[in-house]
Amino acid sequence: MARTITLPDGTTLPALGAGTWNMGDSAARRDEEIASLRYAVEHGVQVVDTAEMYGNGRSEKLVGDAIAPMRKQVFLVSKVLPTNASAKGVAQSCRRSLKHLGTGWLDMYLLHWRGSVPLAETVEAFRQLQREGLIRHWGVSNFDTDDVQELEQCTQPGECAVNQVLYSLEHRGVEFDLLQADRQRQIVTMAYSPIGQGGALLADPALGRVAARHTTSLGVATPAQVALAWVLRQPNMLAIPKAGTVAHMQQNLAAQELELGPQDLAELDAAFAPPKSKQPLAMI
Repeated sequence: MARTITLPDGTTLPALGAGTWNMGDSAARRDEEIASLRYAVEHGVQVVDTAEMYGNGRSEKLVGDAIAPMRKQVFLVSKVLPTNASAKGVAQSCRRSLKHLGTGWLDMYLLHWRGSVPLAETVEAFRQLQREGLIRHWGVSNFDTDDVQELEQCTQPGECAVNQVLYSLEHRGVEFDLLQADRQRQIVTMAYSPIGQGGALLADPALGRVAARHTTSLGVATPAQVALAWVLRQPNMLAIPKAGTVAHMQQNLAAQELELGPQDLAELDAAFAPPKSKQPLAMI
């Protein structure tokens, strides 16, 4: 059974979403990327994540084209750059993103990372967008525990719905305190790059050994499926791996079938040690 997460207002969503970083940058891959996103939504994925920064709007435009026939089935997320996080900048950025996406509303709008604009100003800008019906929920991205605590000073409980951070077997620092800090505040943690970057993670022998012990409906499990299932096992966790092809998307979806046992988790802990102290928040 596929895992789910619950937002502070009670909205329930599948824990597996779709990321789109670097999608839309290649005209040659465009049709394939659109097909992958549509396949995802047709097979139960709801959360599709993008950002104004990705390709200076190219990702948003591709996502808009992909989901146009199925907009109401999608929980659409985009992000505002910290340089645009002022009251005026948020209003302008959101409207520009909506134009790129070809839609009248965002289901979730995130501050991409901390910048120089006071948090209270950005939060009030998000509230104004909610009042206008342009966004339904808002959240943050790349916020560490102290940032989450500071955010409490200018928000009401349950206002911030999501904190999107880097989390994977090779980036486990958030386990020390941030995951619990998010859970305590009913903030869903959204994991970007959950299966690593560039393939180095997936080449680790421990992942290969664990994968060889498991099967999915597509056959013997892959290291990528194990890495994704490992992230999805966390409570309150929404993962957004990118898949630029239908075949890759099928693999991601099948990862939800994996149940990692104590032996698997112990072997992965031995290869990728959990944090024993506070670590700086990792970002890509």
